[in-house]
Amino acid sequence: MNIFQVIFGIVAFGGVLIFFQAVTAKPRADLIAERLSQYRDHNLTLDEIELSLPFTERFVRPALDRLGSLLTSRMAKNRQVVMQNKLNLAGRPYGLSVNAFEVLKVIALLVFGTLGLWFTLVLGIKLPVQAALVVAAGALGRYMPDVWLNGKMKGRQKELRLALPNALDLLTISVEAGLGFDAAIGRLIEKFHNSLTDEFAQVLNEIRLGRPRLEALDEMGRRSGVEELHTFTQALIQSEQLGVGIAKVLRIQSEEMRRRRRQRAEEQAAQAPLKMLFPMIGCIFPTLFIVLMGPAVIIIIHTFQHK
Repeated sequence: MNIFQVIFGIVAFGGVLIFFQAVTAKPRADLIAERLSQYRDHNLTLDEIELSLPFTERFVRPALDRLGSLLTSRMAKNRQVVMQNKLNLAGRPYGLSVNAFEVLKVIALLVFGTLGLWFTLVLGIKLPVQAALVVAAGALGRYMPDVWLNGKMKGRQKELRLALPNALDLLTISVEAGLGFDAAIGRLIEKFHNSLTDEFAQVLNEIRLGRPRLEALDEMGRRSGVEELHTFTQALIQSEQLGVGIAKVLRIQSEEMRRRRRQRAEEQAAQAPLKMLFPMIGCIFPTLFIVLMGPAVIIIIHTFQHK
């Protein structure tokens, strides 16, 4: 292992560490407010405030933002929109933007490429197989963030589906007890803390800022990517437009969501035997064959050897 490989590995590891520090750092406004609260009796200039920020906020994060802007500038507009929608469906993990996600892909490419180079050197693999393995490892690292993001999307959508029936029950009870729909949403946010309540909190904030309720609900249903939630929001929009009582609609939707969840559980239970078949064939049956047929095979071998 030469000095170039050591330096390359240190740079790749440092890049990952700096990226996550920059992503998880506090927003600039919060940091400035925190510094001002410490020096409330002093008159600070903007330069002094900037110099009081951490190194990651003053240099690393702006540098990563510029790199991300350079990478996304080469992307088509529709691809940027698709990537932003995926991040929204995943719940914006770690506050990632499209620029930051593209930088993460580059860092993952460097890290996996470095690991691939290190393993090929340890195993003594020569060119051109070494180059092919390093390129394959880099390509794997390049697409690992996409795999991670897809997993976050599916996990969040599953959480939304599981939380929806209970949320509808609470909304129904609250509205039937005399609360308005906005107040019922506030009650729901106070009672539960999950991805669904985060979506409802965003809707409530948009309504308070002056956005029409129907538009906010429609946007929530579309950006969630969950069919059940989208159906629920469309039912609320139609009830508002047709003048139907919202309590009745909530009661019907609550029963419908319970029925859908029961059907989904029955479908998964019906699929369980088929999913268990392949592990049984690959793991359990060979063991049974060895236990049952092993003694007979040993006896046959000994019989032929004595002959």
